[in-house]
Amino acid sequence: MGAAVTVSIYRVGAGVFTALVVVLQYWLQVRGLTGAAFLRTTIRFFSFFTILTNVLAAIALIIPGLAPRSWLGNCLSRPTVQTAVAGYMIMVGLVYYVLLAGLSHREGWQLVLEHILHAVTPPLFAIGWLAFVDKRDLDVGIGVRALVYPLAYGGYTLIHGAGTGWYPYPFLDVDELGYARVLVNIAGLVAAFVALEALLAVVGRRLRIGAP
Repeated sequence: MGAAVTVSIYRVGAGVFTALVVVLQYWLQVRGLTGAAFLRTTIRFFSFFTILTNVLAAIALIIPGLAPRSWLGNCLSRPTVQTAVAGYMIMVGLVYYVLLAGLSHREGWQLVLEHILHAVTPPLFAIGWLAFVDKRDLDVGIGVRALVYPLAYGGYTLIHGAGTGWYPYPFLDVDELGYARVLVNIAGLVAAFVALEALLAVVGRRLRIGAP
């Protein structure tokens, strides 16, 4: 089996698994709902950084795996893009288990899937990044360039919360904490993300795993 085939099989398999977990979690949340309740639950479900990032990771795995020579496949398979998404996914797991795990009210399969989306799919993406991405030319400034997505998410969350009074995470709840505290929390997460991406760049260049 050629190296390219191995990469494709891993990426598609990991991507499909990630997508299926998201779809199943969504189905468990909206089953039986109709009308306004269905719409509200759908919007809130896709307002979680965890969900959006897992969807992004699934796309960044499946498309390069199925169509590596297409424009989108080539774009998503770039080392800078794969490294950025790896950082997003690692942050998903870190923030959950450091700040949020004890606050979950889910039970049964919803709780199982919640843990999979924080403890299984992030390592799956990170393993693919470690094994298959050419990391020789990564630079420590990648984290700054990769801030577009998390900053856009933060802006959306604050705007959506101001209009609805609902915030997906307690550390972003302006009604409880005020804007000053929330902005400090966001700044702390941004700093942690930039540092994490810089660490990935340094580690990746030293290990050189995944380089052709």
